[in-house]
Amino acid sequence: MSTVDLHEVWLRGALEGYSPVVMPAAHALLQVREDLERLARTVPPGQVWARPGGAASIGFHVRHTGGALDRLLTYARGETLSDAQLQVLRAESEPGDPPVSLEALVAEVVRVVDRALDQLRATVPDRVFDDRRVGRAGLPSTVLGLIVHAAEHSTRHAGQAITTALILREPFFSESARARPAR
Repeated sequence: MSTVDLHEVWLRGALEGYSPVVMPAAHALLQVREDLERLARTVPPGQVWARPGGAASIGFHVRHTGGALDRLLTYARGETLSDAQLQVLRAESEPGDPPVSLEALVAEVVRVVDRALDQLRATVPDRVFDDRRVGRAGLPSTVLGLIVHAAEHSTRHAGQAITTALILREPFFSESARARPAR
């Protein structure tokens, strides 16, 4: 029988093979992966692309998590975005016909996170302050700035997907939610 560590990833200790400089980002990305895998087991298919109150869907947040992570780490490598990455960006909010399942979306994010972790493992600590340019405008950043933002951005959208799922599970503005005492 296997045991599940109930502590968040950052509280489980150092990750072998990662520089201390990038380890917090690796911890965050591993947490995103775990959170999204857990989410995929709880959301009914009919809720993946729902937009409660006009908010972005769970599907968008999950797809954007992987797409943005891929794009940000492309810039961290000093590369420009490919046509395929730009096409993914344009289609992030589209469910598809038939709609893409949450399991498929999360599986793609897991692949992107795994590639990102490989990139973080290979990041040379002495190069994290190297200049990088972002987007068509070539806005200034650094390797570390992009890595930190990629991890932060990923956690933000994973959290938004989880929150949207909770809202859809029990409508936030329902009469019963307003009448219930705070927990």
